[in-house]
Amino acid sequence: MQRKKILSIFGTRPEAIKMAPVIKELEKRSDEFESVVVVTAQQREMLDQVLTVFNIKPDYDLNIMQPNQTLAQLTSRVLMKLDPILEVEKPDVVLVHGDTTTSFVASLAAFYHQIKIGHVEAGLRTWDKYAPYPEEMNRQMTDCLSDIYFAPTVLSKANLLQANVPEEKIFVTGNTVVDALQQTTKHGFSHEITKKWDPDSKKVLLTCHRRENFGKPMEQVFKSVIKMVETYSDLEVIYPVHPNPNVKKQAEEMFKNQKRIHLIDPLDVIDFHNCMSECYFIMSDSGGVQEEAPSLGKPVLVLREVTERPEGLETGILKLVGTCEKTILNAVEKLMMDSEYYQSLTKQNNPYGDGYASIKIVNLLNEQ
Repeated sequence: MQRKKILSIFGTRPEAIKMAPVIKELEKRSDEFESVVVVTAQQREMLDQVLTVFNIKPDYDLNIMQPNQTLAQLTSRVLMKLDPILEVEKPDVVLVHGDTTTSFVASLAAFYHQIKIGHVEAGLRTWDKYAPYPEEMNRQMTDCLSDIYFAPTVLSKANLLQANVPEEKIFVTGNTVVDALQQTTKHGFSHEITKKWDPDSKKVLLTCHRRENFGKPMEQVFKSVIKMVETYSDLEVIYPVHPNPNVKKQAEEMFKNQKRIHLIDPLDVIDFHNCMSECYFIMSDSGGVQEEAPSLGKPVLVLREVTERPEGLETGILKLVGTCEKTILNAVEKLMMDSEYYQSLTKQNNPYGDGYASIKIVNLLNEQ
């Protein structure tokens, strides 16, 4: 029996975390599949951390990251460098993930070569093409080009049906991030940051890095964080600062001399997931965190106006607060002062999967 060749391509830390369980499952079944891994390194250092943790050795590394590159430059580099690889490898399926520029451009390149495209985490929508930007349209355009749709939830399947995707091409699998968390979380988290925090304090994990939050919106978020630690003496904030200079400079300027706001370098995936598990609640504009935190029973204040992951809003464990200082502080007060409300959130079932998504995806790839 001839093995199916699956070419997986990704370029960012979140993609790598979510694709890693699928790639490891493909490797386990080497009698059925030939796995080829391509990374674009759209994010260099943050991607490499994940590759090391999951022991993934790319067959091709496009290494396209450059300082302050535009979306047009990123798009053109990925397309030009990926084209000859597809010409040589001729995979049966190109597997992409989510909503990055890498995913969209890889799908476009596969389409040009008339190669079947499988989209992991298909169907998420805000239906607002500028929120999140450019991710919403990256995902929609990837879905337009795809042939096999691995939808994480029933709602994401419904979004695909609304976009006239044939139902027989859609498979609800759960989200692979739940699979990854089962491999990365552990008891006894220890890191340099744990030596600095008060063991009796309530920890808040902050992440804030999205393009649409650069400038004034991020300033409002940071002001709310400062006000938060001034109001609650038993609260500390841990902020792994994104290396983007638009984020790093503003964070360092606004949080200087704030003893209970700890600015640290980005954490590797194991440390990040375990830091999440130690926190009382999380404030984030990240997409992946909205799926990871419910798996750990941690409430999230989502620093965005809209989310493509509304399942967590329905359970209450996610709350959209945007970047308005007053709205953020009101939500913080509810979490800090109403213990019954807080406990009710932590006991919600995880709406994003059961930890077997990667097995389901690989089984389905074998049937296509």
